[in-house]
Amino acid sequence: MTFIDSAQSHSRRSGHIKLHGPEGFAGMGKAGRLTAEALDRLAERVKPGVTTNALDRFIYEFARDHGAYPAPLLYRGFRKSICTSINHVVCHGIPDDKPLRDGDILNIDVTLIVDGWHGDASRMYVAGEAPRRAMRLIDVTYECLRRGIAAVKPGATVGDIGYAIQSYAESERCSVVRDFCGHGLGQLFHDEPNILHVGKRGEGAPLRPGMFFTIEPMINIGGFGVKVLADGWTAVTRDRSLSAQFEHTIGVTETGAEIFTASPAGLEHPPYAR
Repeated sequence: MTFIDSAQSHSRRSGHIKLHGPEGFAGMGKAGRLTAEALDRLAERVKPGVTTNALDRFIYEFARDHGAYPAPLLYRGFRKSICTSINHVVCHGIPDDKPLRDGDILNIDVTLIVDGWHGDASRMYVAGEAPRRAMRLIDVTYECLRRGIAAVKPGATVGDIGYAIQSYAESERCSVVRDFCGHGLGQLFHDEPNILHVGKRGEGAPLRPGMFFTIEPMINIGGFGVKVLADGWTAVTRDRSLSAQFEHTIGVTETGAEIFTASPAGLEHPPYAR
């Protein structure tokens, strides 16, 4: 594993982890705040009868009106501005014109590019009133994210993050998806290192101040197996059990982690009371 100054390279190279300085933290802070504000604005818009295409249009217009660009749009052929993953969809769900039903749970993943920096975050939302088991899954998944972030500090490892998430999820009789992971980012949408949500303490890449990456555990009520549908994007649980996800973009500091995508309105976890 090689650590390099972010100014030395603007491309992804396997095994090369970029370290960022104050300019990078400022840029990521701005991008993260706008992404978090966009997710805040969705809280009052997710309800039965609303289509995910309508939510997609809202985020596209929000980005345009704030001088930003939605990173997923046209990324490797993806034709929408956000990902909307409903019920047993694990990630990368594609917005469409099917109305949300009462009791649906969904993850909405938003990445906005602001002045060249990527703010990447996702939250769970509920259309109407969800079953208790769905809300329990959401609670467990949010706590997995919290514990993963709490494990971040200089001298820790990527494996410490994975261990914190996996040990808690499995203690709650849930499973952790292995097929997808968090990732480095900054002026690239996806960069080194990969952040696995399972792991062993002390293993994997060491964490150093200046690293930027996402932590985004995907937690299932059933087994951890997933499959990708024929559209090439939508990943679903093999056993059709419910899945949930939360995501933050963070920077490693001298003492821990700075959460770039923290909610300005405190709307981190449903239900989003106003």
